[in-house]
Amino acid sequence: MAGTAVAMVLLAAGGWWMTRDAGAGDFAQCQRSAVAGGMGAFGTEFTLTNGAGKRVTDAEVFNKPSLLYFGYTFCPDVCPLDNARNAEATAILSEEGLDVQPVFITVDPARDTPEVVKAFTELFDPDMIGLTGSEEEIQAVSKGWRNYFKLNNEEDKEYYLVDHMTNTFLVLPGHGTVEFFGRDTSPEELAERTACFVEAAS
Repeated sequence: MAGTAVAMVLLAAGGWWMTRDAGAGDFAQCQRSAVAGGMGAFGTEFTLTNGAGKRVTDAEVFNKPSLLYFGYTFCPDVCPLDNARNAEATAILSEEGLDVQPVFITVDPARDTPEVVKAFTELFDPDMIGLTGSEEEIQAVSKGWRNYFKLNNEEDKEYYLVDHMTNTFLVLPGHGTVEFFGRDTSPEELAERTACFVEAAS
């Protein structure tokens, strides 16, 4: 995923990613990641289509603590691994009595119809919410979370790959996006750090 590496270097060089957020407020004890302008810079209102073909808003999707991931179903390795990790983390949290849901938003709406997204998310967790939409809607929601992606479909319109970022975002009702996690975060660490935020928000 050369494009992903390039995007991360550009973000780091641009000064977006910092090492600590001094203004984390109620979540200071949980915060490990930050961006210029604060985590509130991530997120946007949206209306997308879920796996059942129903149009849903961001308020309906993020009605409980959520682990949000942007990817695509034709992804050969990274997306399945990351979504399986997120599902495992939510299972750990469920055992601890915390209700957290995984959410998947495709960056490849041309191939990822509601039916395809539903089949993909059900591989990992029957409660995982999968979302798709028009090209314009996906562009807008990706921009809201500063999510870089690029379709490599100039020559092959069927079996192309997509460069994309691989962060997972923690979104809390009433607080918005409060943290992001890299793909090197283990299920156990992801669950532990998510629990810190969820408990601090309660």
